[in-house]
Amino acid sequence: MKWRSIMHKADVIIVGSGLAALMVAYHLCEHKNVIVFTKSNKEVSNSWLAQGGVAAAIHPADHWLSHYEDTITTGCEHNDDEAVRILVQEGREAIEQFMHLGFSFDVDERGELLFGREGAHRMRRILHAGGDATGKKMVEFLFEKLSSRVLFIENDPVIDLLVNDGRCVGVRTKNGLYVAEATIVATGGIGQLYTFTSNVETATGDGIAMAYRVGAAVADMEFVQFHPTMLYVDGKAVGLISEAVRGEGATLVTDDGRHVMDGVHPQKDLAPRDIVSRAIDREMKNGHLVFLDISAIPHFSSRFPTITSLCERYQINWRSGLIPVVPGAHFLMGGIVVNVDGETTLPGLYAVGEAACTGVHGANRLASNSLLEALVFSRRVAFRLLQKMERRSVMEKSEKKESNERISLPTKEQIQQTMTQYVGIVRDYDQLLQAKQWFEQYSIHKLVNMASEHDDEKRTIIYMLIVGWLITTSALQRKESRGAHYRSDEPFEKMYWEKRRIVRTKTEHLIKEGFR
Repeated sequence: MKWRSIMHKADVIIVGSGLAALMVAYHLCEHKNVIVFTKSNKEVSNSWLAQGGVAAAIHPADHWLSHYEDTITTGCEHNDDEAVRILVQEGREAIEQFMHLGFSFDVDERGELLFGREGAHRMRRILHAGGDATGKKMVEFLFEKLSSRVLFIENDPVIDLLVNDGRCVGVRTKNGLYVAEATIVATGGIGQLYTFTSNVETATGDGIAMAYRVGAAVADMEFVQFHPTMLYVDGKAVGLISEAVRGEGATLVTDDGRHVMDGVHPQKDLAPRDIVSRAIDREMKNGHLVFLDISAIPHFSSRFPTITSLCERYQINWRSGLIPVVPGAHFLMGGIVVNVDGETTLPGLYAVGEAACTGVHGANRLASNSLLEALVFSRRVAFRLLQKMERRSVMEKSEKKESNERISLPTKEQIQQTMTQYVGIVRDYDQLLQAKQWFEQYSIHKLVNMASEHDDEKRTIIYMLIVGWLITTSALQRKESRGAHYRSDEPFEKMYWEKRRIVRTKTEHLIKEGFR
């Protein structure tokens, strides 16, 4: 298929408008012409919803090595060592730089930074803003900084990446073609593939699917983190209850008064998220409801105004001390394979944030490391681009052959049901194989070649099918239990904190020649 006449050019195109995208844009906008594309309104991102804070070893009693060890332990030693060291060592500088720009984190009555604690952290090192509105505050701050310096194109979804002579040269959106020296995927996660999720409606894995279509490698897709505490109302997950609530003393209890985490893990309610999620999942499969007991937290409404408002919106009486919860898909540790400077396996294409797989999170993300990841690695992506960008001519052709073949597609709800039932918190071979066969009835290889030729709804379904298939087949490849990937059929099952030799092996998906 010939491209239409090229109408728009930029130095850098960024796909997505979360914190990672905005930070890259900020670091580049003084030097390059930057366009940011959003699938919906620019405020619609997981960063905007992030109630938790930013983890960093800033407190005088803290040290980057402690943060490093907590990150590695939670990641079940599947982490990339270099990436983790960069995260925890450069984290302090990144946060101090952000504060130097004028951003304010929460402080006590003496004006000293307040440090919260969340799951699997051995000490208080979490900075918050607006109590439980950290992500929103940070994103709003950057919107103000970027309003006159970056072009935001809202409600114009990127539907394909343009490739010429083995290099990514721009994007195709719903409304036009844009070429650039560098294209950065910062589209966030895949939570909407599951029935229960903390993610925004647009988090359907589009960026990962598009990168995979044009030949970029993806890895570790089986590692999907489920947040233990989503507000559970009438059989639906309607919003996140931050881990910071448990960090301030809340505990998980069943409807018959038992403490869910007693005897499960030494850190009890502040155990890593995968362990807490499995414990809740087990109770619910045994017919029990699970609640977050917040009765020990003084001044709950002022400490957690966003969560209080969420409860009141759904007529949940938080003053009773009990908030009903359910685990929900929250964060993808895998994604588009990148090095520590955000470079993918496809020249000209970069990725940052949740859509990228640096290996920094290993098999399970440590709480509040995601916003820190956005701050730290966005700087590295920007600096790398400024070092190497050069002008390139772009031919008006595409290497990808599109197909207009008619296909039958499932509904979004059917994909969510399949992923939740067979590729959820607890997995086994038979369930994963059943999911794989379900996905492959829709001819995944054909979908890779034809996704961009459909309307918005069908294209989203196709990208969800591709990503769901990637997660499922990756989960089949990894026969061990590790972190967020839990196989109930693993022989001689061991809990992750037991001492054992662990060898890190990625489950990688490379585009096959037959897919082109």
